[in-house]
Amino acid sequence: MARNIVEKVLQGHLREGAYVPGREIGVHIDQTLAHDATGTMAFLQFEALGVDTVRTDLSVTYIDHNTVQIGFENNDDHLYLQSASARFGAVFSRAGNGICHQVHLERFGKPGTTLLGADSHTPTGGGVGQFAVGAGGLDVAVAMGGGPFPLVCPRVFLVRLSGALREWVSAKDVVLHMLSLLTTKGNVGVVLEYGGDGVKTLSVPERATIANMGAEMGVTTSIFPSDETTRRFLRAQGREADWVALSADAGAAYERTIEVDLAAIEPLVAAPHSPGNVRKLSEVEGLRADQVCIGSCTNSSYRDMMTAAAVLRGRTVAPSISLGVAPGSRQILRTLVHNGALNELIGAGARILESACGFCVGVHFSPRSGAVSLRTSNRNFEGRSGTQDAQVYLCSPEVAAAAAVTGKLTAPNRLGIACPRIEEPEAYRVDDSMFIFPDPARRAEPILRGPNIGEPPRSDPMAQGLSGRVMIKLGDNVTTDHITPAGARLKYRSNVPRYAQFVFEHVDPSFAGRCLENKSKGIHNLIVAGESYGQGSSREHASMCPMYLGVKAVVAKSFERIHSANLVNFGIVPLVFRDPADYERIDPGDGLTAENWRGAIAAGRPVVLSNGRSGAVIECTYALSEKQTAVLLAGGLLNHITAA
Repeated sequence: MARNIVEKVLQGHLREGAYVPGREIGVHIDQTLAHDATGTMAFLQFEALGVDTVRTDLSVTYIDHNTVQIGFENNDDHLYLQSASARFGAVFSRAGNGICHQVHLERFGKPGTTLLGADSHTPTGGGVGQFAVGAGGLDVAVAMGGGPFPLVCPRVFLVRLSGALREWVSAKDVVLHMLSLLTTKGNVGVVLEYGGDGVKTLSVPERATIANMGAEMGVTTSIFPSDETTRRFLRAQGREADWVALSADAGAAYERTIEVDLAAIEPLVAAPHSPGNVRKLSEVEGLRADQVCIGSCTNSSYRDMMTAAAVLRGRTVAPSISLGVAPGSRQILRTLVHNGALNELIGAGARILESACGFCVGVHFSPRSGAVSLRTSNRNFEGRSGTQDAQVYLCSPEVAAAAAVTGKLTAPNRLGIACPRIEEPEAYRVDDSMFIFPDPARRAEPILRGPNIGEPPRSDPMAQGLSGRVMIKLGDNVTTDHITPAGARLKYRSNVPRYAQFVFEHVDPSFAGRCLENKSKGIHNLIVAGESYGQGSSREHASMCPMYLGVKAVVAKSFERIHSANLVNFGIVPLVFRDPADYERIDPGDGLTAENWRGAIAAGRPVVLSNGRSGAVIECTYALSEKQTAVLLAGGLLNHITAA
């Protein structure tokens, strides 16, 4: 039977269940990655599982998010991660080595393998034909211990590319075009498989950019074929032995086919405050800008940096613009030094930022109040830049560099210069000296724990009945940044009681305090929301911290995949309104009860909520596998595993 790429990879890694779209399966994981914003909790949970060593082919810990070390917390976490990696047999990538997704693509990504990462942009690995999925840290901890990853067998969409990109149009415009088609919601359980003659016109870094921002559509992952272009990229990385051919069979079946003519795409931007708010550049051209940021895991490759350098060559950044450039890896940075491109960037007035996530998660280089910031990153959620009222636009490196010169959104073809044609190097400047590889001699060294590092919290087993109060009512498209803010607050990621104080701080600063008061009285806390609750980061703290505050259920019109799984992992029930109109029948402060909701969930029956204020009876459904049901009844995945 003819098979598509997704079927080939997943069926070859199937460990549990039958490969039937819509059913849960367990998939063997070859590689994992975590970083300093998610890795501390992942390793604390790994310790709690009682496993003595990493049991994957490869697990890598990256220091790439919180590299600005104001206060002791970040450095302490880095030392914990380094010592825990040494103890359990993970590779450790030191601060300065680069952004996890860019570095992993360069040094470790293998076609046809599976990668599970504690970061929502792990699908970047799809650029080399890797089935790469983002998940919560607890799922990654289980995979590190050799456990299968539970996954709903996906629906596969073919994105058939034809033609070739025109001058001044790039991969960023392709994925923004895809966002304009699929939007940021409604794609749970979908994998995008790219194919067609247009694929061969895209380099691996361009493919990786497209796969990276599939996360913004809410798809499980995106994957490209592994072809001669992939082989050349791996050869340039000194890893040709990792190459295998991977393509769909003729006649392979797909649930849906999306036709994309690359030649028809024009420069695009995503306007505030959503990656799905896609506009043609021509519609917003002329908008004055204050800041330009080039980098992030989406657009920090050699090609992106060289493109920016070519546009800026011989020019000076406009007086109104503060330009920051963050190469994605030390490898790229050294190459820019060697070939003189770094001199071009500095000569134009760019500030060279560390090879880290930095500005993308708002831990530094925040714009001024009310600023317009143009960024090549993947998210422009309100406040994510570190400035609550900033207006962030997402764009390609070409558009970003043009704006840096002109001080406003400008079509690059108006600059009067030839469009740069960047060829990938035949050999990259490979240097793995900033990795610390597992060494049996270091397995007995102590794990270093600073005072900010605590035990992973657990929930109690599910109570027989629900008796709760609605502590907040939210609208559509609530992101994990709304729930647990990024930026400066990320330094508390290893200290859940402290981090929990900031849950919904930009929406309702009183939320955490009110929840703790209810918790002390034995009252269950509830959250009500609209469509697509839990967009964005895989940050499991957006479930763990509410769990610590006593939240027992989120009632929403729909959920995003990673966040829904994280809620279950921490004993919070993701309930869905059977009738979306029932959303209007609940107000903040309402008391909601459900007699024997434990019995209902155990039996797979709907949960019926009674509103004590209005008397309304609201029926809720949920999408839980047999295993997830058992996890919820136990009060979370840690309880479920350690009790087994």
